Amino acid sequence: MTHIPSPAEELRLLDAELRQLDARRSQLLARRGWLVATLDAARPRAVTPPPAAQRPEAAPPRVQNVLLILGGTLLTIAALAFTLVGWGHLGIAGRAAVLGAITVAALAAPLPLLARGLRSTAESVAGLGLALTVLDAYALHEVALGEVDGVGYTAVSAAALAVIWTAYGLLPRTAELRLPLPSALAAAQLPLPLWALAADAGLVEFAAALLVTAGFNTAVALRVPTRSVRVAAVVGACGMGAGGVLTAGGLSLAATGPSAAARAAALLLLGAAIALTAAWRTAKPAAPVGGVLLVAALGGVPRVVLPEAWTVPAYLACAIALLAALRVPSVPEPVRQGLAMASAGVQALAALWAAQLVAVTLLGPLAWIERPWSGAPSDIRATVTAELPWPPYTETAPLVLATVATVLAFTAHSWARPTALGLAWAAALVFPPVLELPYEAGLLVALAVTALALLGAATTFTASATSATSATSATEADSTTGTPEATTAPSAPTIPTSWILAALATLTSAHAALLALAAQSATLAVLTTLTVLFAAATLRVPQFAAPAALAYATALTCAIGAAADWQPQHTALLVLTVPVTAALLAHRLGSAHRATLPIEVTGAAAALLAIGLTITDPPMLALVLALCGVITAATTLRPDRRAVGYASAALFVLATWVRLAAWEVGTPEAYTLPMTIPALLVGALRRRRDPQTSSWTAYGPGLAATLLPSLIAAWADPHWTRPLLLGLAALSLTLLGGGHQLQAPLLLGGAVLALDALHELSPYIVQVTDALPRWALPALAGLLLLMLGATYEQRIRDVRRMRDALGRMN
Repeated sequence: MTHIPSPAEELRLLDAELRQLDARRSQLLARRGWLVATLDAARPRAVTPPPAAQRPEAAPPRVQNVLLILGGTLLTIAALAFTLVGWGHLGIAGRAAVLGAITVAALAAPLPLLARGLRSTAESVAGLGLALTVLDAYALHEVALGEVDGVGYTAVSAAALAVIWTAYGLLPRTAELRLPLPSALAAAQLPLPLWALAADAGLVEFAAALLVTAGFNTAVALRVPTRSVRVAAVVGACGMGAGGVLTAGGLSLAATGPSAAARAAALLLLGAAIALTAAWRTAKPAAPVGGVLLVAALGGVPRVVLPEAWTVPAYLACAIALLAALRVPSVPEPVRQGLAMASAGVQALAALWAAQLVAVTLLGPLAWIERPWSGAPSDIRATVTAELPWPPYTETAPLVLATVATVLAFTAHSWARPTALGLAWAAALVFPPVLELPYEAGLLVALAVTALALLGAATTFTASATSATSATSATEADSTTGTPEATTAPSAPTIPTSWILAALATLTSAHAALLALAAQSATLAVLTTLTVLFAAATLRVPQFAAPAALAYATALTCAIGAAADWQPQHTALLVLTVPVTAALLAHRLGSAHRATLPIEVTGAAAALLAIGLTITDPPMLALVLALCGVITAATTLRPDRRAVGYASAALFVLATWVRLAAWEVGTPEAYTLPMTIPALLVGALRRRRDPQTSSWTAYGPGLAATLLPSLIAAWADPHWTRPLLLGLAALSLTLLGGGHQLQAPLLLGGAVLALDALHELSPYIVQVTDALPRWALPALAGLLLLMLGATYEQRIRDVRRMRDALGRMN
């Protein structure tokens, strides 16, 4: 290969360019230093600011307002004390002159104060003047109108004060004051309710007075631009409106005839008109309140005419009728949303009312678990209400649920259709007990609902899988052709319809199975049907249907055994067919399938049930454990389930132990050897595949499982056979470990051999110890220590050699 230019020439050029770069960098750094120094010299020196003065805790305007409010309050209290206490010291003319002069002065004083710009002081004095007008009205009643009814006089006085204060607040100069007009509006709240009380009017008239006052407040809030007046009007409208609406609602609920219900409905319509007017004009969230009041008004009259079971459907029909306003273009959008919210709230309350019947229908059959096959009742309602009372006036619950489900089905929200599906299922669930269908007909309905839900789950699952595949193919095609994909807003996550239908199918099937517990034939028929249904659905939705089919098959085997009067331990053999089926099905589907793990878990649960059924019969328990071991051993043939082999070995060992216990075998070696031999074989195979495996990992557990229990038994055995055989076995292991340089057999065998020999020599050691004098043992110990000290270095060298030798072993 020829370089152009040559490598030497190219190297020279690179060095020249690097030198130029270094020179340029030095120039730039020097220029930068000069600029930094110039800017530092031109920057003005920071002047240390003087210490800030202590900030006052209260600003002057705040102090001023506090003083003015306090002064006005004290003057008002003084005027009140003068009126109530010092009134008797003056005559009629003197009293009138004093109060009149003070009131006129207090009301006139804000004018010059406003002219001088003392607005806060003017507000305080004006407040004093308004309070004095109230005292004037009280004084007038006490002096000249004492025989007039107090409530009626208060109503007239409140109306007069409202007019006077309004006129005072609208004068050219006093219009700058903020207190008179809100005070006038507060006084205007009292006349109508007090007139109703003074006239001994009923609750209808009193509620009408409250609502008319609320309407007046609403009109003021909509038309008056002053903020303080509008706030006072909104507060008054909410307070008076709430009182009137609650009173009217109580009248509507307590009405026993059409006339009383119509009067209450008229009041509620008035409240609804006020709320909707406010929502229409100001686009505020008063529309939901107006919608609810419309429903209460329109549904109150049919409530007293129709039977009590039709009360909730009547209100529900009115709530659904509100949705017609959504199609009127002239209705503002906030009002539409408010009416929709009101309708949704009433529909939710109606569905909640019907939910009590759904709860009774689902929970009632649980009572048959404690008394199965005690006899089927005459109808399905009696089956459901075996221990729970039937809710009164709930005969129309299916209609309510179906109606709300229909409305939701036409709603565009993502959560609406799944909710509609659940409500439709609930309606079908409570339909048989509401109609008091015969027992067999109720079971057929439950099975039909289960079949329909399974069919829907299978259909939607297939459709969703097809659409997902199509979307994936389209995406791949776009990525291949380079076509840009359309940008869409991310949608909220929703639960797939197939999952919902599968859950409903499972719940309905459990309900049918509980209902069937009342009769033996019904139990067998229903469990068989459910097993077949879910087994058929396994072809489309195996992750849901397969575990359910296995569960119902397990229940069916137990029911067959009970119907045949088999003992539980004999029924367990029939139950074991379910784990076998589960193992075969999981092997066919493969580990990558989503249904494999649920199927295996269900099969394991059935196997545990079979073991539990045989717990009182040891021979049969041993057989069931062994069969479970065979099933798990077959599962280990799959490459991804090799770990199940440990469970298989444990099951075989347990089966052996239970069988030995049933034979009343007390020799520990009979229990440990069946576990030790396979463990040693597995360890040998593992070391053959991986020679680097430690002997402790390969042989340690198996050897310890036999040696340690046998050693414990040998120490408590008065005979010589077990210690002799244990010693020979330990000696053999020690020799094998030393010959093959394996730590585990060498150390375990040596330790057991030493302890076994110590056990055999212990009687003679005791005899020798008793024969020796007391000073012999300390002397022997001292001699031993001297010998150890004398040969310490040699012993340390020997220990190190032994450690190195053991370290070289595996």
